[in-house]
Amino acid sequence: MAILGSMAAPRSPLSRLFTVLLAGVLAGLVLAVAALPGNLLLGLTARSALGSYAALPASLKTPATPQRSYLYANDGKTLITTFYDVNRTDVPLSEIAPVMRQAIVAAEDRRFYDHGGADLRGLARALVANVKGGGTEQGGSTLTMQYVRNVLKTDPTRTAEERAAATDPTVGRKIQEIRYASALDKSLGKDEILDRYLNIAYFGSGAYGIAAASQRYFGKPPAQLTLAESALLAGLVQSPDAYSPISGDKDEALARRSYVLDSMVATNAITVAQAAQAKAEPLALRPTAQPNGCTAVSQGHDDWGFFCDYLRQWWLTQPAFGATVAEREQALRSGGYTVVTSLDPKIQATAQQQATKVYGYDNKRALPIAAVQPGTGRVLAMAVNRHYSLADNPGGQANHPNTVNPLISGGASVDGYQAGSTFKLFTMLAALESGRTLSTGFDAPAKLPTRYAAEGPGSCDGHWCPANANPDWMDGYRMMWDGFGRSVNTYFVWLAEQVGQDKVVQMAQRLGITFRADSDANFAKNNAANWGSFTLGVAATTPLDLANAYATVAAEGTYCTPVPVVSVTGADGTKVPVGQPSCKRVLDADVARAATDAARCPVGQQSAFGQCNGGTATGVNDILDGRPVAGKTGSSEQNSTETFVGFTPQVAVAGIAANPDDPADSVGSAVQTKVIDAVARVIATAVKGQPEKAFVAPSRELAGDARRPVERPTVPERRQDPTTDDPRSALQRWLDRRG
Repeated sequence: MAILGSMAAPRSPLSRLFTVLLAGVLAGLVLAVAALPGNLLLGLTARSALGSYAALPASLKTPATPQRSYLYANDGKTLITTFYDVNRTDVPLSEIAPVMRQAIVAAEDRRFYDHGGADLRGLARALVANVKGGGTEQGGSTLTMQYVRNVLKTDPTRTAEERAAATDPTVGRKIQEIRYASALDKSLGKDEILDRYLNIAYFGSGAYGIAAASQRYFGKPPAQLTLAESALLAGLVQSPDAYSPISGDKDEALARRSYVLDSMVATNAITVAQAAQAKAEPLALRPTAQPNGCTAVSQGHDDWGFFCDYLRQWWLTQPAFGATVAEREQALRSGGYTVVTSLDPKIQATAQQQATKVYGYDNKRALPIAAVQPGTGRVLAMAVNRHYSLADNPGGQANHPNTVNPLISGGASVDGYQAGSTFKLFTMLAALESGRTLSTGFDAPAKLPTRYAAEGPGSCDGHWCPANANPDWMDGYRMMWDGFGRSVNTYFVWLAEQVGQDKVVQMAQRLGITFRADSDANFAKNNAANWGSFTLGVAATTPLDLANAYATVAAEGTYCTPVPVVSVTGADGTKVPVGQPSCKRVLDADVARAATDAARCPVGQQSAFGQCNGGTATGVNDILDGRPVAGKTGSSEQNSTETFVGFTPQVAVAGIAANPDDPADSVGSAVQTKVIDAVARVIATAVKGQPEKAFVAPSRELAGDARRPVERPTVPERRQDPTTDDPRSALQRWLDRRG
């Protein structure tokens, strides 16, 4: 029998002094009881324990041992990663192989089922041997005493000084340990004590508890341990680091295995023949390293790290896990939670495949893609052509091929990317909400002089003068359907002027667009009414924000806060009340249906009123095989970025091609078709196997009369108000944001 975790090493003077002092204290007791019958000794032990179960520290009655937390994909089976300070997971005794239970008793405490928590006879033998010296020091601690010591030295509710005192080589500490062990033995069954012990013992190589040890050494759950494997693990607890066959001495580990097998024969747990057969088995290790954190996700899936990091950031905002960020972080790393995330492995695999198909891992440009479930806000996939890794990059490459920056969700140093004409959705929604109809008509010119003062190239007589990218195809009389389908800049700038730019900005914010860049946030707060170019997508956003905004329309006006989990279960099996969809209505359902009807035009489908006559992403219809779908393309100034957002009633997906480190590196118009194709194929994977669901047509009141008279543009007098929309290029504004 040995003290858990003690090393087989020469005794220090302090250790010798401790044993001599303790021997003196207990000598009279030992001499008095040595000749007593066993049953009388047990009774004396129990009666002499100077303590009660009620007086025990709370951690001994209800252990607060740290355990690792598991993150799974939405199937509840695919492991993403784990978080831990201590690699431990508790399992019930019924899930531990019987031979493992027998092996630990034989190795550490043969009289476990006979004594009352503190084995005075065993302690006396150990004390005599230690005082005489001349060999390996013996501890005399029972399994119950070892359990007490390990709980107290790892209890996260105790101070560092209190935890350190649990292993002090003092007579007082040893007597307290005996008292606590006796009190536990009177109140808990032997199986309960054995279960607790097996779940806290250290087995070396970073594995605490039998579940972690079984996985660490043999890659299997403890219920499947063989006799030879059980004997090996039981032998480790005397000196876990020295005997570990992974990091220590394999010969010593095998020698300890033989000792345990012989002890099992002595306790009649196994036969001599069974012991001999187990001794003959080779050391068959299957060591597995438990991943720890987002940079240690499952092999071959480092793309999952971006989603993992997003989940961790979400976790740190949840009061259910602690009052402070530090407490929530500690809860994740030691609370033993089982987290079923919203990540869909199939959708994620397709998104990652498509992102890397457009740009390889070594390309400085990137295609971050996000997928969101309408009606719940659950994030289904987050992909980008980067490795989520802290590994060094080649010189001059800040974020490729390795990065841990949130390129998909934004935050930290990532403001986002310009999404171009995808922001026209917010103008259309604001117009519909103000009472205008889908048939609102305007004779869109090639260039539109606006009321916003501007100088330099691109201005018209001192006014900001946006132009259509393809005049031959875009100019002329347009309504919302074909204005959106053909992405007519002058139509939507005109429409935004009629509605009010501040209403458009507010609409975007209602649908979850977050202004992370300081200049964008200031413009939105202080000068939204004059942000004329907002409808053309000059504000920075992220694929996740954009996908969720369009998901709000897909859900007929119900906005749901993005959430990365399906369920969170505590170590005790209790469901934590977090992660449920947090949704609210931000749009009238008919307004959302009307916007969706116009959004059928860009993707090559037809509106409920037959008003689509061309689109910028008509290939989407073929990829979705005619399944109801809607969406919008976006090209920022000088094609610095290319964007596509698509949605069905079941999923919304957004992808933005950009250079996260250099906005001067325009991705070019040629990549637009690849972005469209990539996003559409992610949508196809997401809806595969799901019943086809049609969009609900808007009311005729919101459709309006397509024969409505044309409204001709007028050139207003130049405003003298110096607080006007910023006429600089998108590139210059991006550079200014960064000083």
